[in-house]
Amino acid sequence: MTGSVTYGFVGLGQMGGLMAAHLAGGDLVVYDTRPEAMAPLLAKGARPAAGLAEIAATELISVMVRDDDQVNEVAEALLPRARPGTVLAIHSTIREETAVALAARAERYGVEVVDAPVSGSFIGAEAGTLAVMVGGTAEAFARVREPFGAWAGLVLHMGPVGTGTRTKLARNLLHFVAFTAAAEAQRLAEAGGVSLSKLARVVRHSDAITGGPGSIMIRRTTAPLAAGDPLREIMRHVRELGEKDLNLALELAGRLNVDTPLARRALEDLPASLGLTEEGTR
Repeated sequence: MTGSVTYGFVGLGQMGGLMAAHLAGGDLVVYDTRPEAMAPLLAKGARPAAGLAEIAATELISVMVRDDDQVNEVAEALLPRARPGTVLAIHSTIREETAVALAARAERYGVEVVDAPVSGSFIGAEAGTLAVMVGGTAEAFARVREPFGAWAGLVLHMGPVGTGTRTKLARNLLHFVAFTAAAEAQRLAEAGGVSLSKLARVVRHSDAITGGPGSIMIRRTTAPLAAGDPLREIMRHVRELGEKDLNLALELAGRLNVDTPLARRALEDLPASLGLTEEGTR
């Protein structure tokens, strides 16, 4: 960390402990209900808190606990004790309304809340390359941007409180739907006698080059593309390739008697997904 801001960190599990490790030093105060979770950070120079009251004395507080109930429990202990001007950052993935309600309660104490969930798993947490999606005022974002940069490679202000969480939920929708699609692809490959480990190598290699699903996320709106939009030709080309390949995969699935409902839905929805509204060519 830079400067003299005191940083409190609550919740030192698989993610929180790795994030806090990038901050460890005399300005970091850590708390977890498990003393053994604090030990590695104390060895790096962090100060232990005996309870949440000591965390409340810091100027920036990060909370990485399990769920909405734990977030509310921690916040209820911190807010009455926090000094006006404190920023309370919630990194847990919670309901957006929880973050909004918490921000409203915090106003009574002069505390600013940012909902700042992260993406990148424990790999990014260990490397210090997480993406953090911050919902809050511009003033609060300005105060957290540099400290968050100690454990994140991408720090974005998404808008007011709640938008950080909405961003995370949209991102994770893509993540876990893709897991289901991966299983469907593996069933097709397995039925065709393809090595699943080699298929996985191909997917990881090519996604690292193309960016995977993110490579197609280049429109500013999901509304249909206007007739003169230069993206129409790009998306029409993507559609032609996608429809050809999906049809071929569905034909193979039919021959191998593999059910591929996501592929069928993708073929049906592909034109609209790309912003194209005209009749598809199947």
